[in-house]
Amino acid sequence: MRVMAPPITAGRLAVERGVSVRSIYRDIELLRLSGARIEGERGYGYRLIEDYALPPQTFDRLEIEAITVGLGEVRQMGDPDLARAAESVLAKVAATLPDDREQQLLHSISHVYRPSGRYGAQPHLQAIRQACWEEQEIEIGYRDQAGTASQRIIRPLAIMYSDHVLTVLAWCCLRDDFRMFRVDRIASLSSNGASFRPRRVRLLRDYLARLRET
Repeated sequence: MRVMAPPITAGRLAVERGVSVRSIYRDIELLRLSGARIEGERGYGYRLIEDYALPPQTFDRLEIEAITVGLGEVRQMGDPDLARAAESVLAKVAATLPDDREQQLLHSISHVYRPSGRYGAQPHLQAIRQACWEEQEIEIGYRDQAGTASQRIIRPLAIMYSDHVLTVLAWCCLRDDFRMFRVDRIASLSSNGASFRPRRVRLLRDYLARLRET
């Protein structure tokens, strides 16, 4: 007969993960929404109930190190939305691991440290990401390397993270061709409401194929 583990308080989880208690409460709610059976409540403690909706994962030790490095890199990029998402992913992965693997995840030997965010604050990044997801054209005020300003209507296809520069891979309606636009050179951004769905995947595939040929 299996002995059920005692509930764990949000305070203890917060200390072990180095986050706030409020973050723990938020992550527990996200896990419940994703199908995890978590018993308990605030002031009492929580216990994960294993079921078919969230089967235990079987990552080996090196795969666990890869997960921590990858998510650690995302947290250090300087994009607050992705950083919060990485914290949520880590909590969800930890919740699906057997006890010994969970401890390896929480106390991995691999860490990422950057004294400052790699890309810095990018005020238009979330709007670009949303436009990619929804396959919506956007109008941008853009300044090129020479400082020349222009207005462009683009179809954003993907965000490329390279070195210390964020770039939008897009179809430029002005040039009627594929173009790259540095996010830090976008001075203004607005949506014109035009959809290019469902062409994003095909356009991106064609653009990436062209890049591989160059």
